[in-house]
Amino acid sequence: MDVSGKLSVTELTERIRRCLEGSFTSLVVEGELSNCRPASSGHLYFSLKDAGAKIDAVMFRNRLRTLTFEPKDGMLLRVRGSLSVYAPRGTYSIVCEEMEPAGSGDILAMLEERKRRLAAEGLFDEDRKKPLPRFPSVVGVVSSPTGAAVHDILNILRRRAAGVRVIILPAPVQGTEAAPLIARRIAQANQWRLADVLIVGRGGGSLEDLLPFSEEAVVRAVAASAIPVVSAVGHEIDWALCDFAADLRAPTPSAAAEHVSENRVTTLEIIRALVKHITAVMSARLEKTRLLLKPFSTEDLEYRFRAILQPRLIRFDDAKESLVRALSEKVAALRRRMELSAAVLEAGSPLAVMERGYSMVTNRRTGALIRAAEDARPGDPLSIRPLKGSITAVTAEVTK
Repeated sequence: MDVSGKLSVTELTERIRRCLEGSFTSLVVEGELSNCRPASSGHLYFSLKDAGAKIDAVMFRNRLRTLTFEPKDGMLLRVRGSLSVYAPRGTYSIVCEEMEPAGSGDILAMLEERKRRLAAEGLFDEDRKKPLPRFPSVVGVVSSPTGAAVHDILNILRRRAAGVRVIILPAPVQGTEAAPLIARRIAQANQWRLADVLIVGRGGGSLEDLLPFSEEAVVRAVAASAIPVVSAVGHEIDWALCDFAADLRAPTPSAAAEHVSENRVTTLEIIRALVKHITAVMSARLEKTRLLLKPFSTEDLEYRFRAILQPRLIRFDDAKESLVRALSEKVAALRRRMELSAAVLEAGSPLAVMERGYSMVTNRRTGALIRAAEDARPGDPLSIRPLKGSITAVTAEVTK
């Protein structure tokens, strides 16, 4: 090996830098925005891509202030800038001076078209959403078992709901093989009823990284799941189509774990608050009762009871005597009225008149009562009825 013209890594990188930066001092590139990452320093790091390649790019904070729109993954952008080589990493990127929208990116357009088509089928309808179980005993997690999302979920559930079992249904979360396996894990969880609620998701990533969770197979598996599904894909600003089909969308996997354990924690807090409140109320009432009873001794209570009862007993006795007296007077008055009525009835009785010697005379032939002499004629047969017995006679003479 001839080493006479050897170069160090730094020397080689420096030559590449001079070559690239000297040849591409001003260029305009059009591509789809991907992996957009605003930095804490205020700079914007991202990638531009098309169907065949991808290149990194950066726009520094002082140039970002000139933008009139907010860059987002999936947008088709046109940028002007220069090529720069970053020697410590041996990478090159476009340093953007200007940026403008150039339309919708292919991925974003594809997702919008798929979203409209699946929404038209009713997969995103609100009436399909199922409520999460109040106290799940088993939580299923469809994600990469080595990812940070699973560790976050386990830590939160261990802290907030220690008695809940967690079943990990392993599946890759990016790449071409991810979507079919994620859909299969959701179907298996339903087939064997492995959990009370499912968390489907992953940590953050670029738009391309999250694409498996927008595949039609995954969306349909989430919509068809009889087990309630919580979608937890990426960070707060990320989204996937399975978010719309899930029963609940959580901004992060950690938030999903908090959602499935929220009712348990909330209920325990409510119970503790109620116990504290009931204890305080009972203590206050007992103390009030104790203060009310303190001035009263047994003898004093007896005296107070008699003082309340005695006047009422006297009133009862007076009322009883008044009632008996009134009833007696009423009975005596009624007795007098009855005796007077009996005397009047007896005085008007025909038998009483007959007892004084009077008799009743009737015409035996006609049965008419003879009240005056002219009611009879000579020869009329008569029936005379004194108090006892009867007398038969014949009219001999009538004197008026």
